Amino acid sequence: MQAAIALYPGFTPLDAIGPYQVLVNVPGAEVVFCAARRGTVPDEHNLIHFAVEHTFDEVRTPDVIVVPGAPNARKLARGGDPIVDWIRAVHPSTTYTTSVCTGSLLLGAAGLLDGLGATTHWASYDELRTYGACSTEQRVVTQGKIITAAGVSSGIDMALSLVAAMYGDLVAQAIQLGIEYDPQPPFDSGAPSKATPDVRSLVLTRMEYLWEHATV
Repeated sequence: MQAAIALYPGFTPLDAIGPYQVLVNVPGAEVVFCAARRGTVPDEHNLIHFAVEHTFDEVRTPDVIVVPGAPNARKLARGGDPIVDWIRAVHPSTTYTTSVCTGSLLLGAAGLLDGLGATTHWASYDELRTYGACSTEQRVVTQGKIITAAGVSSGIDMALSLVAAMYGDLVAQAIQLGIEYDPQPPFDSGAPSKATPDVRSLVLTRMEYLWEHATV
């Protein structure tokens, strides 16, 4: 099984690394990072730089793709980007096509979500609907071979669900234990329906700033 994690300038690191940490533990799996061109790809804060050795043109028949989100995902989805073309090209032959956070906007831009249930970061539900998707607050949504995950940390849940679907619950549970993924957050405010209005307002203000000022 080849799992391709697609990167682009400005991506959110945990969106990619969470699923990577799960998928790299699948026996026999080949996990590759790919991008429009070889070289370093900066994260959303231009602080982490990933060295990418494979281009989209070189990764044409992955079994699984993982598309992370980013503050600039809206702009890339609206304006077109090589990653959107790549998603559209490889999707017909994938076993599973997946996204984390606003990566689902890129799936939508590739024409994959029209009429389907899907999720994304809660602050982008309205944007997701512009691609014909039926947005939901579910943490992980599976629609056939398309799996979308909500914001950032949910990529780990998505990857475990993916492994369970492909290799069974035993393997998924073993990986979960191996990485000791046993969430016990200090606050119960990790979803918009649980957070107070003040917390939601603070996050929206921050998100709107990031959307407006995303430069990579």
